[in-house]
Amino acid sequence: MYNPTKPYKEQITDLIKQTWETPFVSVSNGIVVRKFSFPDFTSVDGIGTKGVYHWNSRTFKSAVIDALAMNLNDLALQRATPYMLTDHIILPKEDEPAILEIMKYLVDECKERNIAIISGETAVHNEMNGLELSVAISGFVKKRKLNRFRVGDILIGIESNGIHSNGFTKIRELFGEEYRKEFVSPTTIYLDTILELDKKFDIHGLTHITGGAFTKLRDYLDEKADIVINRNHNLKPQEIFNELYQSGISDEEMYRTFNCGIGFILGINEGDSVNILFNIEGFKYDIIGEVVSGDGKIKIQSKFSNKKVIY
Repeated sequence: MYNPTKPYKEQITDLIKQTWETPFVSVSNGIVVRKFSFPDFTSVDGIGTKGVYHWNSRTFKSAVIDALAMNLNDLALQRATPYMLTDHIILPKEDEPAILEIMKYLVDECKERNIAIISGETAVHNEMNGLELSVAISGFVKKRKLNRFRVGDILIGIESNGIHSNGFTKIRELFGEEYRKEFVSPTTIYLDTILELDKKFDIHGLTHITGGAFTKLRDYLDEKADIVINRNHNLKPQEIFNELYQSGISDEEMYRTFNCGIGFILGINEGDSVNILFNIEGFKYDIIGEVVSGDGKIKIQSKFSNKKVIY
């Protein structure tokens, strides 16, 4: 039976208070005092259909990292440093231990990143069959810069660790209730790497390969330019993507729905490309293509076949 008084509320408050004093803000009684004067940017996203797998396997730490990653990676596109978060947890049934476990993991991750949790909400929707964990994260931007891939740029891809948090409606359609560890592996967080690289190099374009996958590159593409991604690079799709392709998904849908082994893409001057490669730590990476004169197309040589995909 759902208890609308939420008896765990005080425990959650005690947890999030641990995040209320950071180098960036002080929080008291819900009032946020910022210690900086830079403009800021806010991202809002959640874990979506992947929450069904997290709920059934109770992989709550991975769910928290997924929710953070979806937003922190979007903050990377703005070169924004995160400082503040609100959360919304929706469960299919009353489960106080699950809520407290989720909040403990969220607090631990936010303390590590100097992110203050300023508010949140929990709800029970008994017609759902999985967990939904959504967060809104604000970050400040010290130096605003246009995010654009330009003609002449070299494209550098950074590996994903698998499916991340997109395409799970298709995953459920194909695999049903089958459980695999790939379905609950947390999304890679690229923000720290991107912010460090941005201090040293003139990065023109940045894209997190997430919902909409490679079609998202069009959002950050200069006019009269095409993006060309070749197949002769070392970022191979993980085996789960090969399975998905062999199930009958077309090349076009694969690159429109899934990251296919590439989680983040940078566009940079050719002259800086070698140096930036030596500064990417902790990830596999490679030059995957270039930006050429064109009319706004994304052209991909598929890793799954000899076909060329054009969006």
